[in-house]
Amino acid sequence: MATVELTESDFEQTVTSNDIVLVDFWASWCGPCRQFAPVFEQSSGEHPDVVHAKVDTEAEQGLAAAANITSIPTLMAFRDGILVFNQAGALPKQSLEQVVQAVKALDMDAVRAQLAEQGQEHDHEHEHDHQHQH
Repeated sequence: MATVELTESDFEQTVTSNDIVLVDFWASWCGPCRQFAPVFEQSSGEHPDVVHAKVDTEAEQGLAAAANITSIPTLMAFRDGILVFNQAGALPKQSLEQVVQAVKALDMDAVRAQLAEQGQEHDHEHEHDHQHQH
């Protein structure tokens, strides 16, 4: 499977309706982004069960802002709609492969339990993610 371009209109649906989604936030003027592109493309061929998506931060500035992208390339991995990996910088092929394997190996019940626990204890720390109505 090749990489897919995501926009603000289909980002959330793609992330929530697929088991594993890797998202590469990039821009055409960014050298490291261009270096990472073929690595990401190759990974999409090797892992047809993982959606490899790209977001052009120039075209999708609202989406990049919503995702708190401060430097590119940034790679995010979502599993079952939950953000499980978020790192800026172009990854070499071996590192990207390690991320894919780690995301596939996650115990999502444990991740969900941990998130629920964090949500109860650290509500005030996540104000930048969600506006809490009190």
